[in-house]
Amino acid sequence: MRSESEMVWTRRRVLQGFAALGAASGLPRIARASSRPMVDDELLGLVNVFCGTGGHGHTFPGATVPFGMVQLSPDTYNDDWDWCSGYHDTDTTIMGFSHTHLSGTGCGDLLDFLVVPRTGEVRLIPGDRKQPGTGYRSSFSHSDERAHPGYYSVLLKDTGIRAELTATEHCGLHRYTFPESETSHIVLDLTHAYGKDSVAWCNAVNVGDKTLLAGHATKAWGDGREMYIALEFSRPFDRVELFSDDKRVSGDDEVKGKNVKAVVHWKTRAGEQILIKAGLSGVDTQGARKNLAAEIPGWDFAAVQRAAEERWSAELGKIRVETKSENDKRVFYSAFYHTMVAPTLFDDVDGRYMGMDGKVHSLANGERNYTTFSLWDTFRAEQPLATLIHADRVPDMVNSLIRMAEQSPAGMPVWPLQGTETGTMTGYHSASVMAEACAKGFTGVDWKRAYAVMHKRAFVDDYRGLPLYRKMGYIPCDLEEESVSKTLEYGYNDWAVSCVAQHVGEAPDAELLRKRSRNYRNYWDAGTGFLRPKFENGSWATPFDPIEMGHSKKWRDYTESNAWQTTFGIQHDATGYIALLGGDEAFVAKLDSLFNQSSKLPSDAPPDIAGLVGQYAHGNEPSHHIAYLYSYAGRPDKTAERIAMLNRTMYSDHLDGMAGNEDCGQMSAWYVLSSIGFYAVDPVSAEYVFGSPLFDRVTMKLARGRELLIEARRESAKSVYIASVELDGKAHPQAWFRHADVAAGGRFAIRMTDRPELADSGFGRSETARPTSAIRIIS
Repeated sequence: MRSESEMVWTRRRVLQGFAALGAASGLPRIARASSRPMVDDELLGLVNVFCGTGGHGHTFPGATVPFGMVQLSPDTYNDDWDWCSGYHDTDTTIMGFSHTHLSGTGCGDLLDFLVVPRTGEVRLIPGDRKQPGTGYRSSFSHSDERAHPGYYSVLLKDTGIRAELTATEHCGLHRYTFPESETSHIVLDLTHAYGKDSVAWCNAVNVGDKTLLAGHATKAWGDGREMYIALEFSRPFDRVELFSDDKRVSGDDEVKGKNVKAVVHWKTRAGEQILIKAGLSGVDTQGARKNLAAEIPGWDFAAVQRAAEERWSAELGKIRVETKSENDKRVFYSAFYHTMVAPTLFDDVDGRYMGMDGKVHSLANGERNYTTFSLWDTFRAEQPLATLIHADRVPDMVNSLIRMAEQSPAGMPVWPLQGTETGTMTGYHSASVMAEACAKGFTGVDWKRAYAVMHKRAFVDDYRGLPLYRKMGYIPCDLEEESVSKTLEYGYNDWAVSCVAQHVGEAPDAELLRKRSRNYRNYWDAGTGFLRPKFENGSWATPFDPIEMGHSKKWRDYTESNAWQTTFGIQHDATGYIALLGGDEAFVAKLDSLFNQSSKLPSDAPPDIAGLVGQYAHGNEPSHHIAYLYSYAGRPDKTAERIAMLNRTMYSDHLDGMAGNEDCGQMSAWYVLSSIGFYAVDPVSAEYVFGSPLFDRVTMKLARGRELLIEARRESAKSVYIASVELDGKAHPQAWFRHADVAAGGRFAIRMTDRPELADSGFGRSETARPTSAIRIIS
């Protein structure tokens, strides 16, 4: 954690984007037109966009709109793990400003089309991170950064240029305030991307005296990914230089190669502002130009910024929290903001998009196409959150996944990124997201079409140990890496696919899949009390230590986890699993031991296993449902204790304000739901489990103008336990509720107490009141 002085300074930095914007930087305040929706400056000011840019959060601070295709943000470095988003708070130099960024991922990519404003000698390489004079980098101070949702600004100290950024869905808008200079220029670096030598080809075209068109293909995480850009400048060029392999190309307005850059020159007056509007497209430069013409037809920076702020104000306003703690508000809205940075739109205004087959496709009128699905992470909380407050987007997201499965040579999406499949992580949780939407009754999706792609993966595909899983009921650890985790993930995927199979009338398939979803039982070793790997011959793998990543150094048996976390990885059959482990008391004791263990990890443990409480690892997604499992054993009080502790200790609005990688919103979505008071342990069940509400009152805006209110009435500030619940004025004794109970709105009145009621009559203690999760059909 940072010192108190650093905490104060961090919070001040984001709020300066409002209170001190005009006075400290000389920039104009925004005039609000009464005919437009009002921006809620309080909500925007509660968001620290820098949250997660320190530690290992891997977030970026730049300008974007909710789920926008463009993330216009500064790049301080473009390699290594802590720069997956291109920015880390420990840096003191900025390379420039690129147009696409990942939010909180554990792998890096994007950073398309770096724009570098400069004066002085033209430099074509970024130079040393610690020595800005060796290239086009500039030093900067965090005290000169101003940012809030939809806007970012910084002073580049070496040249005195003030950079300002804002965005629309498909476009970015730059504004650079130059000093008086005979040598003002902007470098467009098309070789800049995440990772060394990751650009396969690039090209630039000079069109007239105010426009550059460009494109490139990259081979980083998403191999073969293409992106195109159209840049229009507010002032005609004095001259343009094109470079190939850092050598000037004479007498030509177009250049192609692997190392292409363009430099635009002007003479500038003191305080002169040059604007650049940049449209992006995954299809071609003509698509980029169409996007630009549609979304930023003029040069009114304040109007574009205002529109971005309005978008954020509307989305952030979908959840209103009431509490006396301003700190808790800041933590909440900083987290809520980050749940809406991904997934991202990946289409053009004319409906075209680049498919996973490398071909251009067109959407039906009114459809949208999404990408950047960190599915292994986000199926757990971010997608369930979307079904509540972004219900209008859910059918498009699901249909996007179906199209990907149909078009991609890789089949069902696993971690899709802008027309490519990265194949990252285990399982195929596009099935989980589809099935959740099906179970929650979403329309606008062809579920037979969805089941066709699910069926192929579940029954046919030769994919990462699936044939062994189907044949043997488990994956042998001597034949396949991460075998235990893969078996558990495939089990949950089977459960998800079974629900859609049942929905479309394929009952025999559904029954087979439900039975198969319990394959995790083949790893249960009662002798050690853990899920542990097996060899092909059926014997237990040795040596075995529950804190180790696997039985040998050849590969891991668990995915970013060990036996402690994986042993509690059952989300869809918790009630059946509790019986397997010996009943309620034995299960609760085992859960307690997880949290009370030493936090020691082996030297080869991946850094993703973070945020440790004993061997519970909140910084990585396999642990996210675990604290809620107490309730399935009739101990919601223990769930409440753990959730209240995690809400307080794992999150802040500071630079290192999350326990692990943000992972496209999942780390934050856990907090958003848990602080409100509930969580989806098994999203496909369409049920939520109560935890421990943090706020006094929460208002969630649902679809079609409906609202869900959650009121927590406390005995004192120490009240973390639920004593009783009412829903719409009627007693609700269950420690869980269905999505259908609240989809049309409602009001929870939750009475909170300082001490749990441990008698069988206490809240959520009885067999009928606790959540249950045995394999069953969702009708």
